[in-house]
Amino acid sequence: MTLTSATAQKGDIGVYVDAIGTVVPTYTSSITSQVNGIVTAVHFTEGQLIRKGDPLIEIDARPYQATLMQAQGTLQRDEGVLAQAQMDLARYQAAWAKNAIQKQLLDDQEKLVEQDQGTVKNDQGTVQYDQIQVDFCHIVAPITGRVGLRLVDPGNVVQANGTTVLAVITQIQPITIVFTVAEDSLGQITPRLQKRAKLTVEAYDRSDQHKIAAGTLLTLDNQIDTTTGTVKARASFPNKDSALFPNQFVNTRLLVNTLMGVALIPTAAVQHNGQAAFVYVLSDNKAHLRPITVGVTNGNTAQVQGVNPGDVLATSSFDKLQDGTAVAISGKPAHASPSGSNAP
Repeated sequence: MTLTSATAQKGDIGVYVDAIGTVVPTYTSSITSQVNGIVTAVHFTEGQLIRKGDPLIEIDARPYQATLMQAQGTLQRDEGVLAQAQMDLARYQAAWAKNAIQKQLLDDQEKLVEQDQGTVKNDQGTVQYDQIQVDFCHIVAPITGRVGLRLVDPGNVVQANGTTVLAVITQIQPITIVFTVAEDSLGQITPRLQKRAKLTVEAYDRSDQHKIAAGTLLTLDNQIDTTTGTVKARASFPNKDSALFPNQFVNTRLLVNTLMGVALIPTAAVQHNGQAAFVYVLSDNKAHLRPITVGVTNGNTAQVQGVNPGDVLATSSFDKLQDGTAVAISGKPAHASPSGSNAP
């Protein structure tokens, strides 16, 4: 009987935890107006990549500039009053040193200076507040990221602390993926995190066939969801090619460990009889049934116990095989991937 075969290899294989997740921006900023006024300019284009501090929207600042000027004038006047009171205080102090005036006059002038100082400080606060109102009219990007569709146009009237969003910015470099893992997997993950190990997370598309990006696990949530028996995890991705998009659905693979120097065989060679697993080892032109214990499976590669590296295993015609069946191998034996399919 002719069949195909594969040779067991000694190599490394990754231990993965598979999960589903959602791409979540590191920061999302919804811009609203802090002042009332008319929009005079929109400086960004839809979908533009912007940096922190770049101008976004201009609101008519003339009413606030007028108020600021009034406050500055009041401050300037009161600073002059304070300066005059301080000059008088200096004269009274000199006169008191010569016993030329009563102590009451000196005390009254000292308190008058303190009152004027308080007035100036109040004026300074008013000027600072009015300056902030003017600054609020020039809206700039609080973060670096991509701005969404334009939500406001020149000529629109906006309200202070209103619910109207003027622009939405999402940081996409880096970006994160939030996914859930079963609580049974915590025993594999938390010991590695406690040792500050950098655990690799791979993101795959909806079909789980195409690898989109690779990142690093940041942390686990601080509690388990009792309704699902899962815990949330967050991983960070550089996303330099912008392949990950906010709110995108992805499949994730968390590499929690790597088994070194183990026996690897193709999963096609593994057969089952109830709960027991076995393979057919080919030697002396015969098939020999051998029980095995299957450990980690990664793609088309399985880590097993009971097989030695170099053993040739049957990978086809199992319906005709029995222990001791005479066989002929078709072609050269295939080899198991040393690191397993999809392993980094």
